[in-house]
Amino acid sequence: MIVAFGTYDAARHPRVGVLVDGLRAHGYTVRELDRPLGLSTAERVRMLRQPWRLPGLLVRLLRCWVLLTGDVVAHRRAHGRPDAVLVGYLGHFDVVLARLLFGRTPVLLDHLVFAGDTATDRGARGARVTLLRGLDRVATSCADVVLLDTTEHLRMLGELAGSRAARGLVVPVGAPQEWFDAAPADAAAPDDARPLRVVFFGLFTPLQGTDVLAEALAAALPRAAEDAARGGRGLEVTLVGSGQDLPSVRDRLRGTPGITWRDWVEPADLPAVAAAHDVCLGIFSATPKGLRVVPNKVFQGLAAGCVVVTSDTEPQRRLLGDHLELVPPADPAALADRLLALRDPVALAAARARAAAGRDLARPATVVRPLVRLLASRGVRP
Repeated sequence: MIVAFGTYDAARHPRVGVLVDGLRAHGYTVRELDRPLGLSTAERVRMLRQPWRLPGLLVRLLRCWVLLTGDVVAHRRAHGRPDAVLVGYLGHFDVVLARLLFGRTPVLLDHLVFAGDTATDRGARGARVTLLRGLDRVATSCADVVLLDTTEHLRMLGELAGSRAARGLVVPVGAPQEWFDAAPADAAAPDDARPLRVVFFGLFTPLQGTDVLAEALAAALPRAAEDAARGGRGLEVTLVGSGQDLPSVRDRLRGTPGITWRDWVEPADLPAVAAAHDVCLGIFSATPKGLRVVPNKVFQGLAAGCVVVTSDTEPQRRLLGDHLELVPPADPAALADRLLALRDPVALAAARARAAAGRDLARPATVVRPLVRLLASRGVRP
């Protein structure tokens, strides 16, 4: 039996749900002891950048921890000690409590985000970054095994003082089952008469390269509109989300035809929104973090039956390269050209076939296989 533990919110951050579903698909009993903190990644980062907000975070965290402690006591009485504990994504603090409550039980920390790295990517500098790197160091030292999503992040774990890379395990992000369920049944036969429909969803952070995306759309959409006026195929783009770079993106695209803006989509509705489009956009930055990750939306777009256009980085090429439409990082001209080229029915059909061949790589049961092998090597079996 495995306990999934923490203050995670699987609706907002689906990674832990993918791990739980994948383990269950392999026959493991997974019981969740979860008291969601109720803060998004953006809100947590805002607190770290604005220290006067931290007391509010600590009050909420302590309230959740009191409830979790009671949950652990009740669980131990009913079911005994688990074979392993999985601390969910954004568990930098929760893993400390897990170490205290579960004693010698193996603790697995899903460390999808390094706090110091994320803060640096979003503009923080100096003492705050040093403090957050210390938090990463403490969190990873409390775990027996640290789960990471790419080999590049595994190397970062090894670079943390006091950490040993041997304690790390790469487990790709994957996509929840609801994204597969949302995919259209007839995705292989799109209506070539209508405009090519493209969707981007995200937090508009430097990692995602939305400034690159804005430049690309500013070039591609007017050209597509001119083609449509002459009887060619048009291009329609839906941009979903908000974040620090959204104002500059809106300014750059003001007056550009063919854009639908949506500030928010409920997590439960997002798979259907994505699946209604032909193309799902990934990330396009050349920031250090942008070169190290394979974002959720790449796996989710594949699961939803979309063609996925994203940056040609080492981790994305390594994990999914044969199934993605890759463009050079920070190259808006290349991105614009690729979107315009996908309006061609033959090119789109070929891209769809490549994407469809890679859908199973995003399934929960597939991505957790390294974790299943590790658990079996430690005697933890279904």
